[in-house]
Amino acid sequence: MWTIGLIVAALVIYLGYWLNKWSNPKCNGVLPPGSMGLPLIGETLQLIVPSYSLDLHPFIKKKAQKYGPIFRTSVAGSPIVLSIDPEFNHYIVKQEGRLVEVWYMDSFAKLFNMEGENKINVIGVVHKYFRSIILNHCGADPLKENLLPQIEEFVNKTLQTWSSHPLVEMKHAASVMAFDFTAKLFISYDAENSPMKMSEKFTNILGGFISFPLNIPGTTFHKCLKDQNEALSMLRKILKDRINSTERHYEDLLDQAINDMDKEKFLSEDLIINVVFAMLFASFESISAALSLTLNLVAEHPTVLQELTDEHEAILKNRESPNSTLTWDEYKSMTFTHQVINEVLRLGSVAPGLLRKALKDIEFKGYTIPAGWNIMLVNSAIQLNPNTYKDPLAFNPWRWKDLDSLFVSKNFMPFGGGIRQCAGAEYSKTFLATFLHVLVTKYRWTKVKGGTNVRNPVLGFTDGLHIKFSAISN
Repeated sequence: MWTIGLIVAALVIYLGYWLNKWSNPKCNGVLPPGSMGLPLIGETLQLIVPSYSLDLHPFIKKKAQKYGPIFRTSVAGSPIVLSIDPEFNHYIVKQEGRLVEVWYMDSFAKLFNMEGENKINVIGVVHKYFRSIILNHCGADPLKENLLPQIEEFVNKTLQTWSSHPLVEMKHAASVMAFDFTAKLFISYDAENSPMKMSEKFTNILGGFISFPLNIPGTTFHKCLKDQNEALSMLRKILKDRINSTERHYEDLLDQAINDMDKEKFLSEDLIINVVFAMLFASFESISAALSLTLNLVAEHPTVLQELTDEHEAILKNRESPNSTLTWDEYKSMTFTHQVINEVLRLGSVAPGLLRKALKDIEFKGYTIPAGWNIMLVNSAIQLNPNTYKDPLAFNPWRWKDLDSLFVSKNFMPFGGGIRQCAGAEYSKTFLATFLHVLVTKYRWTKVKGGTNVRNPVLGFTDGLHIKFSAISN
């Protein structure tokens, strides 16, 4: 009995020591306040619980109210500092390569092959290269020179198809639309004639975004990895066919990367495939989420729809030829449309936050974030701060009339910040504005059912968003 008692006592002491060590991590200073949750699991489950509001996730909101704007916790066994502090967030995004590097949660890293030596978006030279070729193919210059009318034509065809259906589930349909156009732009993918429905694989993968990384049959993450492997196989076949072709005439992003393999020694077939995969995923999800939320919010605000319609009908009336295509000057003149898009992006940040890892101990406002710790910058908190935006949960596009550029640069980061600001930002906004232009001038639409927002953890709708489209009779 004494032996058993001693063993139990030793286990209790060891367990108490281990729990105390877990709850009070080592730090060469003062850690931000907070709690670490359970060993190994941390507070992961509380963070990934669905939230049925455009407001801050309840977990983050409660923690911030209890501990302040910068607090610590643990997600999937990794210590992490979450911040809703505008000053800290603005500071950190400018410190990449010095104090922080990009970090991806385990499931996201595995889905995009960003582990170990293959951290493709972390290596500065690689990021700089791919950012430049993205801008070459869908930045402001190509948009202005030739992409804008292509987007308009594609949107016209898409809305014509949608209007022939009794109902359209907006999030899925918008995902397919955005993916098919971007894939055509990047890899000359022909959705209508291709036997491979790549959009299906990519939209299925979304279910595993930041899910718990358990690669066990039956789990969401396992299914997502399977879809990812199939999507990568499709891209690998396209790449191999291009390389083995005697002539290359596509002049798309993939061609540029292949042609640069000789002079850019870091480029490899695997790297190109993985980066193209990540770019396609990021583009369709950001556009589809923002577009769906736009239609959902505008449907609930008739005055916004009326002003949008007036602005775009005025563009048509001011044209010399009513049948001419949308011009860059017309796009830039869409003052209210840009206000609507900004307001949607302010309310509906697609990603839960920007993720970084501390390369060195970081000192800020008396706290120390240890080297190796992860950091999540919750920028949606800045955009939903009542001290920054009056009545922040209200959909009010007119608020943007009086906001100056300095204020916006510090308090509005829908596309990230610092050197990591999304290279596709202008492309996404142009796509959204063009869609609205075609929609309000040529179609009528009605929200039939659904539209209840949910973050799980990316933005979506609990029961979908079902819309009826019909062409305007001339």
